[in-house]
Parts: sequence; C-alpha cells; structure tokens
Amino acid sequence: MKISLSVDQELCKKCYACIAECPFDLINKDKEEFPQLRKAAVKKCIRCGHCMAVCVSGALDINISPLTTSPVVDKNLLPDPELVSHFLTSRRSIRTYRKKVADHSVLRQILEVSRYAPSAHNGQPVHWIMVEDPAEVRRLAGFVVEYMQSLKLFPGLTRAWDQGVDKVLRDAPHLAIAHANPLASQHPIEDCTLATSYLDLAAHSRGLGSCWAGFLVQAVHFKYQPLLDALDLPENHEVYTALMLGYPKYRYHHIPQRDDLKVTWK
Repeated sequence: MKISLSVDQELCKKCYACIAECPFDLINKDKEEFPQLRKAAVKKCIRCGHCMAVCVSGALDINISPLTTSPVVDKNLLPDPELVSHFLTSRRSIRTYRKKVADHSVLRQILEVSRYAPSAHNGQPVHWIMVEDPAEVRRLAGFVVEYMQSLKLFPGLTRAWDQGVDKVLRDAPHLAIAHANPLASQHPIEDCTLATSYLDLAAHSRGLGSCWAGFLVQAVHFKYQPLLDALDLPENHEVYTALMLGYPKYRYHHIPQRDDLKVTWK
C-alpha cells in the first residue's frame, strides 16, 4: 500500500508531536511548517500509526491507520495502578479445567487483543492455531506423549497418560499455538512470546485460565513428525509458544508470595 499522510491545517496546532514520535524520523515540516511525510517513508515506514495516534487535535490522518477507524483512548476505561497490580499478581497458571468450553466469540476477542502486542519493527509476524475442540487438544497431547515415550523422557507423565490422566495439556478444552516465519521476522521468538503474554492476560480478564504448554513446544522443536503433520504449519513456519486455555475448575483466593525483587539500581 502506498503511504499517504494528510493534515487538516485548521486543526493542526503545530506541536510537532508526530515528528517527535515517529520511530524513524519520517515526518518533517513543509514550507508552511505543517507536518509532511519524507520520501523515505515509502520504504521505511513500519505502519505503527503513532503519528496519527499522538495528534492531540485529530488533525493528522494516515492511510495505513485511518483516523476514522482508530478507536479513541478512553481514559475512563484505564485501570488505576492498584487495579493493574492486583490483576497481574492474581493471575495463576491453571492446570485443572472445567469441562465447559468457551464460546467462539470469547476466543476471538482475546485473540484480537493479542494483535496489539509489540513486535520488532511492528512486523506483526504472529500467526495462531486456535484449537477449539477438546478432542483435538487431547489428540495433540497424545502425539506429545508418543514423542516422550520414543525418547524415554518424563516417564511419570507417560505412565499417567496410560492411566487416563493428561499431564501434558491437562485436559484443557482449548489450545492456542503461536507460529511465525523466521525468514520474514527479525525476532520471532520474542514476538510470539509477547503476543502469547497478551493472550494470557486477556484470557485472565475474561475469567479463562491458562498455562503455557512447554511440552508441546518441545516436541515441535525436536521435529516430532506426527505432531508436525497434525499442526500442518505453513511453509517455513515454526512454533514458538503455546497456551492451554479453559475455565478453571478451582478459584484461587490468595496471592502467593514470590522471591524478593532482584534489581541493581544505577
């Protein structure tokens, strides 16, 4: 898409926040001191939309993130620091789930939030596989168990599986798998991790529990072919993170202690 920027000269306050906030200095002043795009923007713009979003008067519009379709930040909806702290510290890794499945709309909503996670150069490389069917989640868990058995890993987990107990994906009703093309992304591991963290917290906000599915990711990384065949990833894509999802069977009533803060102040 060809990038174009427009400025309502009657609204523009010439505060130049758009110039200051552009990550790659792609905005300068025209002859009348109004903001304009530099020619370099054609190749270097990362489509972050900061120029439009920071404009206090709504004077600046850019076609890659149009003002009319960009929601206004509602300060009344922003939680105070105490609420944020309580929300974050109350999140737990959930390993026991109810049989209840989440509505498709809820899963879609939390995935939508994950789109806003930071990514290197705003590359937005993260793709998702969202497994909605609990039977499919269990089938994938079975492939992970087969991988473990083939290498004689985690015998306790494989014995539990033989007894009908899933300690791999914990009988979670849903599973979200983040994947990306490392050839088209500068930092796919970090990008997928951040997106999964956003998904994790968005799930928490809607009463869903979650737990990072490290065993599955390990089996994928070691190229266990039956599992790769089941996932059917696009060419060159790699799995970097995965998250179990479901409604918690049990609620946590207290926030457990953690180690003291480890920090060097300079």
